[in-house]
Amino acid sequence: MGYTKAELLERIESASREINLFYKQDFINYRGKTKDTEELYSEVVAEWCIENIERFELIPMITRESTYKIESHDGIPKSTNSNREEELIAMEIFRQGFLASLGQVIDYQTPLKNRRRDKAGKIDILTYDGMSVRILELKEPDSDETMLRCVLEGYTYMKTVHGRRLIKDFELSEDAKLLSCPLVFKGGFQWQEMQEERPKLKMLMKMLNSKAFYLEKIDDKYNVLEENENG
Repeated sequence: MGYTKAELLERIESASREINLFYKQDFINYRGKTKDTEELYSEVVAEWCIENIERFELIPMITRESTYKIESHDGIPKSTNSNREEELIAMEIFRQGFLASLGQVIDYQTPLKNRRRDKAGKIDILTYDGMSVRILELKEPDSDETMLRCVLEGYTYMKTVHGRRLIKDFELSEDAKLLSCPLVFKGGFQWQEMQEERPKLKMLMKMLNSKAFYLEKIDDKYNVLEENENG
């Protein structure tokens, strides 16, 4: 089943009433093109986001009463049978301790909720390079989620977190700047999208200061390529 541009925009507008859950909408991951204008679905969504960028400033911050720094986060899986590949990769990266271009890996699966009923996920990976704290939205190598989903999810988490409290809990510089960035695998679906002509997606990323980073695993070590090194 396909959608016209008007039908898609109607769905987008309706979903935007809960802007903190916007990134979860199924149309964020639509592939293909609109039936009438033959525009990529993701480009139509990205264009709407650009034209309504102020709405994302309304994402409510959750003030967490407990510390963001969870002492039990040691990078060791509690079960060897876990099928949560992204979490296991995040633990491996945490154990590695450092990522070029990103700095020290200071946490993974950082909680955002204050109460159980809060509608928020967890930050996949946190890094700190002495100037910036990066909220990294990690996707496993065979993830079929769009780059648009990565960008919007990471940005939503950045708006949700109490930034000053996070910085204090991890004892970082008070001047540290929060950024949200996709961290995806080179050669994966999201990387492939970025090799294509997607001007709206790339414009949105620039507006949100969301720079993509690409992972490679070589000899059991994770290396990172920046957006302009992805060739």
